[in-house]
Amino acid sequence: MKPAPYGYARAATLDDVFSLLAEHGEDAKILAGGQSLMATLNMRLSEPEVLIDINRIDGLAGIQDTGDTIRIGAMTRHVDVEESDVIATHAPLITAAMEHVAHPAIRNRGTFGGSIAFADPAAEMPACAVALGATMHIAGKGGTRDIPAADFFKGLYETAIGEGEILPAVSVPKITAGWKSGFMELARRHGDYAIIGLCAHLQVSDGKFGDGSLVFFNSGDRPVSAPLTAALLNGQNWSDELSEKLSASLKDELDPPDDLNADGPMRKHLAGVLVKRTLAPMAGA
Repeated sequence: MKPAPYGYARAATLDDVFSLLAEHGEDAKILAGGQSLMATLNMRLSEPEVLIDINRIDGLAGIQDTGDTIRIGAMTRHVDVEESDVIATHAPLITAAMEHVAHPAIRNRGTFGGSIAFADPAAEMPACAVALGATMHIAGKGGTRDIPAADFFKGLYETAIGEGEILPAVSVPKITAGWKSGFMELARRHGDYAIIGLCAHLQVSDGKFGDGSLVFFNSGDRPVSAPLTAALLNGQNWSDELSEKLSASLKDELDPPDDLNADGPMRKHLAGVLVKRTLAPMAGA
């Protein structure tokens, strides 16, 4: 299929973006990497009046060490995040997840912020952001505001970005001593959307778990945290008995959807499989 006709505007500054958004309102779409947007245009799931191209705006790309956090510009290409030594050192969960984001051709063009803002519940980066406790920096004509990742995703392709606003950057806390991250997803083929995936970020000391988070993707209409199941880990060493308790807890805590790839009960079962395969190595088991 071909997209419906649309206009095109190249913004040179953020002020240009805000003016264009004010002029066109909901009839405008932001063009960043375009790897998700162009597909929706071609299938006519999205029919904007105008695309606002933000690729030429200075300062929206790059990875910065800001002390306790790493600031990732929204226009930073996936491949640059994937190959960043700073990300690998201070946010290894993102590095582990990035190689599962579609295929190299997509990662060469797609952007970190675009994946976050698009809010596909099957995408890896939104779940990573929630698991790591990232902060979303939102900007509009009236100024900027910060939103915790846990409050940013509102539903299927819905976020806290308001009318006339964009997402210029995301800040991710650096991993600290005593914490480990684990990532795994199950897909029919590498690069396909995951049937279900897990981002784990937990305290681990001498094989014993502490506080942390278990966040699943493609398990609901947004990244889905499992705090009740994560709480069962606190103070525990890995064991088959613990694995069974976690799997049973997930069957109660998760309510994944049915689709052509798997039904809800299958996804619940696979969630337990992912927990076992991800957490056992984290505990050194």
